[in-house]
Amino acid sequence: MTYANPAPLTFTADRLAGRVVFVTGASSGIGAAAARRFAAEGALVAAAARRKDRLDDLVGELRAAGHEALAVSCDVTDEASVEAAVDGTVRAFGRLDAAFNNAGEGGSQRPLHEISAAKFDSVIATNLRGPFLCLKYQIPHMMENGGSVVVTSSIGGLIGGPNNSDYAASKWALAGLIRCAALDYARYGIRINAIAPGPTRSEMFDRWMHTEEMRAMMAAHAPLNYIAHPDDMARAALFLLSDEARWTTGTVFPCDGGSSTGRGR
Repeated sequence: MTYANPAPLTFTADRLAGRVVFVTGASSGIGAAAARRFAAEGALVAAAARRKDRLDDLVGELRAAGHEALAVSCDVTDEASVEAAVDGTVRAFGRLDAAFNNAGEGGSQRPLHEISAAKFDSVIATNLRGPFLCLKYQIPHMMENGGSVVVTSSIGGLIGGPNNSDYAASKWALAGLIRCAALDYARYGIRINAIAPGPTRSEMFDRWMHTEEMRAMMAAHAPLNYIAHPDDMARAALFLLSDEARWTTGTVFPCDGGSSTGRGR
């Protein structure tokens, strides 16, 4: 099959109508796509990230389209910042129904013995401690009425690969975090799941795969043989956040074109 991306999907179904959804990493890539997708599905969106200028542009776009949205400064590695961002969202909208904890950091892409301890710590702080902090401050606002949380993992949290020890360690640990949390809070009607994206066009991806030839080679590793749109990941998160997945919790949902099942030709 020839490498060629299909067009993005366009349909909506109001699956998050009236719900307040907090989205981290919303200034670009999957997070920005999720903010747009959730708003299109009727959500009141709190778009959170460090790059406030980009958030302001995104929120302006959403409001111009008739959606309710809020830009929230948030550094997921800073506990006080996470607490303030979540509390600010609840003050603005009156409650919190759902969250998409998507902020992440790429790994060093080198063998383990060449990874600095500082870089390892940074990856763990963003990709593992960050979701922990988000859950810590989001869950108490959902314990009375229930809710749903989705965290972004990665295909790197499902299968091993060369030059990926720091990133994979953060994402494999993330699976344990969300599965245990799902058990802890199921009795409160809170569902906690993760998506595990494969190659997806984003700033992070394009820094890594910066030519069309490299992207075609990467696509060939997936049986479906293309690079996903950020909105493809947003839609997977949307399903898990919505009532359509009301019987699903503690899962890591592969969204990788079949890469974790088998390799391309």
